[in-house]
Amino acid sequence: MGSLPEPIMEENYSKPPGIRFMERTKKSSLSFKTYQAIVLIVTFLAYTSYHATRKTTSIVKSALDPQSPDIGLKFPWQRHTNQSSRLSWNLKDGWVPFNGPDGTVMLGELDVSFLFVYAMGMYFSGHVGDRMDLRIFLTIGMVGTGLFTALFGVGYWANVHIFYYYLIVQMMAGLFQSTGWPSVVAVVGNWFGKKKRGLIMGIWNAHTSVGNITGSLVASILLKYGWGWSMVVPGSLIAVVGVVVFLFLPVHPDSVGANKDDDEVLSPRKEGEEVTEPFLRSSDREEESAVGFIEAWKIPGVAPFALCLFFAKLVAYTFLYWLPFYISHTAIEGKYLSNEEAGNLSTLFDVGGVVGGILAGYISDRLDARAITAASFMYCAIPVLYFYRSYGHVSMTINIILMLITGVFVNGPYALITTAVSADLGTHSSLKGNSRALATVTAIIDGTGSIGAAIGPLLTGYISANSWSAVFTMLMGSAFIAGLFLTRLVVAEVGAKIQQLGSQGSSPRSRSPDLLV
Repeated sequence: MGSLPEPIMEENYSKPPGIRFMERTKKSSLSFKTYQAIVLIVTFLAYTSYHATRKTTSIVKSALDPQSPDIGLKFPWQRHTNQSSRLSWNLKDGWVPFNGPDGTVMLGELDVSFLFVYAMGMYFSGHVGDRMDLRIFLTIGMVGTGLFTALFGVGYWANVHIFYYYLIVQMMAGLFQSTGWPSVVAVVGNWFGKKKRGLIMGIWNAHTSVGNITGSLVASILLKYGWGWSMVVPGSLIAVVGVVVFLFLPVHPDSVGANKDDDEVLSPRKEGEEVTEPFLRSSDREEESAVGFIEAWKIPGVAPFALCLFFAKLVAYTFLYWLPFYISHTAIEGKYLSNEEAGNLSTLFDVGGVVGGILAGYISDRLDARAITAASFMYCAIPVLYFYRSYGHVSMTINIILMLITGVFVNGPYALITTAVSADLGTHSSLKGNSRALATVTAIIDGTGSIGAAIGPLLTGYISANSWSAVFTMLMGSAFIAGLFLTRLVVAEVGAKIQQLGSQGSSPRSRSPDLLV
């Protein structure tokens, strides 16, 4: 051991000060299992806070632009009634410049500016993170996100009514937000193996919905004190969590001297299994050449899943940014909800999203079929979206049930593709063990999806000014196209299953042909 010419990895990473303090207090090193628990908790909190700050603008929209609630509430084939004209409307005057006739368009432009910069940043963040201590990289991203989220809210007290101030602040927030996803996936990938990847990452990916719920509740509660608080408080919280990341996040087992073989936390390796193989190997162990952008696109399955996620995220992020606004402008049982009530009710979509992410991961593990699972969820989302639009206003009970189901089928495939599928494709056998592909593949898939996430809210800003029915038609069409992009992979997986049933002499748990891994 002592004859090794150099350490296993270069000193790109340092042991976090919080870990050093814990070990001094305990007077012994932490176990590998303890490190894994810390990684899961800290990365969960980190990405929860990212999404909490991302959700805030959707809550303040109704306060910024209290447009007429009767805009586009009916499908063309539905009969209009006079009841809505008699309903009371309690929103205040809004905030210049968003309370004018182009208010929804401006709000849509804020969304697209944030998400476009976020999408472009995603393509570079993985590579920058590979060359930095991810703990430092995440801390900078979180503190920067908190600063610019808070600066948006500062416009309330500073009486700022210049559209370009809010536009630039949102763009900068999007840039710092792009540091989050490649970093947390890479860190978790350093610590956990491949066994039950869909289920484990489906549960871990609940941070997305938990963040949306937390952001919605915090922003909604604070809205009555002034919309600025709904931005400043979540912005401050992510900065605090960023400090926690700096103090406690161990980036890689080697950086803290952890040894999984001694601790035996992972399942004992059976012959031929890769249970203890991490999602990512350290890029510093050997001089592996990073997989190029075009080369990564050529990995089997990357392009179909990336394009599928483009449309899946278009649907999911339209709900993320516009659902509270839509609810507050739709009469449920003949009554309009307040901004706070609409924001609180919208969290049920994310509750359904938690269930959907876990369910999609579990089903895809059991069936050993990522494409079939993702496509099935997207196709099921089409009738669910129709029913929510058509009958969600009938009663609060029906609205809640349909919103939960919508969250399951809209967020399920989105969660599956951004986690387990990205990890599968980033460790594809065609890469011959090159560990530096995962960050690139993750960035390509989620970056492409984020472009769709930018386009959906932007189009909604324009279309909703005339008809919310047209918005839902766009969402149903997008869900259908998302499923179509996986057709070739679905056919291949179905063929593999039929072939597997026909020859039951081979190993029953062997993976499908090399579509993903």
